[in-house]
Amino acid sequence: MLSGPAEGTRQDTLDGASACDIDADVSAAVHRTLEGVLDGRLEEARAIDPTFAEDIADRVARFTLRGGKRIRSQFLWWGLRACAGGAGPGQADAALRLAAGLELIQTCALVHDDVMDGSPLRRGRDAVHVDLQNQYGPHGRQGFGAAAAILAGDLALSWADDVVAATRLDAVRAPRVRGLWRAMRAEMVAGQYLDLQGQATRSRSVTGAVRTAVLKTALYSVERPLALGAALAGADEATTGALCSAGRCAGIAFQLRDDLLGVFGEPGETGKPSGDDIRDGKGTYLLAVAAARAEAAADHDVLALLDRCTGRADLDEDDVRGVREAFVTTGARGIVEDKIRRLVHQAHRHLASGALVPHADRRLHELFCRVAGLPGTGATAALHLPWTESGSR
Repeated sequence: MLSGPAEGTRQDTLDGASACDIDADVSAAVHRTLEGVLDGRLEEARAIDPTFAEDIADRVARFTLRGGKRIRSQFLWWGLRACAGGAGPGQADAALRLAAGLELIQTCALVHDDVMDGSPLRRGRDAVHVDLQNQYGPHGRQGFGAAAAILAGDLALSWADDVVAATRLDAVRAPRVRGLWRAMRAEMVAGQYLDLQGQATRSRSVTGAVRTAVLKTALYSVERPLALGAALAGADEATTGALCSAGRCAGIAFQLRDDLLGVFGEPGETGKPSGDDIRDGKGTYLLAVAAARAEAAADHDVLALLDRCTGRADLDEDDVRGVREAFVTTGARGIVEDKIRRLVHQAHRHLASGALVPHADRRLHELFCRVAGLPGTGATAALHLPWTESGSR
């Protein structure tokens, strides 16, 4: 028995593609699903109001369609495929639709995140709030772009929920999937809030930084997508537990890599200015470790430098370089790199404890290395690519 209305004219696997066809290019399959979903949403927006459709709805669609590496979608898909029995035609279609929902909620997170951080760039382009402000130039009052971008993010979130609500699920899978979706949305907001709260309080807590990383990235970007895939497959508790434990470790590694890229990454690689995390005063694990090491060594010069420079929007490049050097000389950078390697090793061990389908298991190992910015071995190395999309996003 199916619950939830069907959306569009078909609910079978995309264009009749088999799960093996989708395996060959998950991102392309998700992209095609998004195109179908967004065509319908844009048509509805045009019927509401043409200006709203052009300024807001169309921006949400374009931003989503030219999105990053579809990493959350890939974790969902390979979580499904790693479980015995996944994926039949109905499961494959549901997975692609839920993946489309993930991409839309990611759009919401990125657009809102750039407003909160005042970031001018996203993926090498003007951030949505900057683009909207520029569109109206002198006619747009100060703050117009940020206010309009918040509405764009809200629209993306509502579209994401619409996609999930319209996805056909049987009576067994529906409660599990929708429960995970609800939890993921709340966890994402909680993580974003703790990130902001850490900036406001100038937090240097190692424990707090890890907690924020879990909520902001590990759950939302890796563990919950894997759990959604397992739920669609009807996986048992042991298999789901192995996937979730692995995802938690890999997800924290994902955020720690993002912390390093936020300080040491090249803008051409990350699509965002380097040093923004320092200027924003983000209470990252990297910063917390550097402060703890400096305090233990009674290095008052480093502590004074961190206090003076972090959280200053007008910080110049010389001061950014000074903070980078402090992260190296205190040993914080090396400690974070080592922790990333250990977390990925733990993620691999958790995967090994589950009875997973071999070829999907290998793809998950590859993805774990990829998000952590680590080279793989053997087949993993062949698919390793630099990661350029923010882990928190």
